[in-house]
Amino acid sequence: MDLTALPSLSNVFDGADQWGEILTLLPVLIVLEIVLSADNAVALAAIARSSQNPAQERLALNIGIGLALVLRLGLIVVAQWVLQNIWVQLLAAGYLFWLFLDHIQSKQSSDDETEETTNDPPSRSLWRTVILLAFTDLAFSIDSVAAAVAVSDQVLLIGTGAIVGIVALRFTSGLFIRWLDLYPRLETAGYLAVAFVALRLIIHVLWPWLSQPDWLTLVVVGVMFWWGLSLRDDRDVTEVNHVG
Repeated sequence: MDLTALPSLSNVFDGADQWGEILTLLPVLIVLEIVLSADNAVALAAIARSSQNPAQERLALNIGIGLALVLRLGLIVVAQWVLQNIWVQLLAAGYLFWLFLDHIQSKQSSDDETEETTNDPPSRSLWRTVILLAFTDLAFSIDSVAAAVAVSDQVLLIGTGAIVGIVALRFTSGLFIRWLDLYPRLETAGYLAVAFVALRLIIHVLWPWLSQPDWLTLVVVGVMFWWGLSLRDDRDVTEVNHVG
């Protein structure tokens, strides 16, 4: 989710149609994009972490999120076409639901394994990780960018938001990769938020007359992440301190 997904917040920037006005509001835009990209960042962090190689994780994030920026800007260009073809939005929602269900299935399979099992899941290749990162971000962006273009002709603001959002996403994803080891519930909380975004998109497409207040979206996602951060596992930290 990003700023353009919440009309009540994006309206704050509604009059910003020149670079000077946008730059004045840039600090607020950056903070909002960082906060609102948390659900996307957790999903991308989980995808990148599956490579099981820290150096490859950083490289995959850099390339994948760079490609995601290109796809976001391209999405702005074809946003009107997306609005006219609701199957594209439904496809994006289906992909996000698939991410959630795949996480649940993987977690159940992991929980069913005995402690004596030493076989680690195979690491994902760099380029497969990059493609998954880019297209996952694209699926997140379809609803928000299309909605923004539908209600505003300020392409300059929308494009600036896309760039700021991608930069914020890169840093928050790197942070969440470390947090996923500290907070065992956080990954599931992130994927629950992914499923909620998918459900929100389906309702918006199939039943547009149903009101989806922005405050409810913020409360639901906030509760999910509060739950995800409510349990901390300090075993790794304790072991490092003990060795030191």
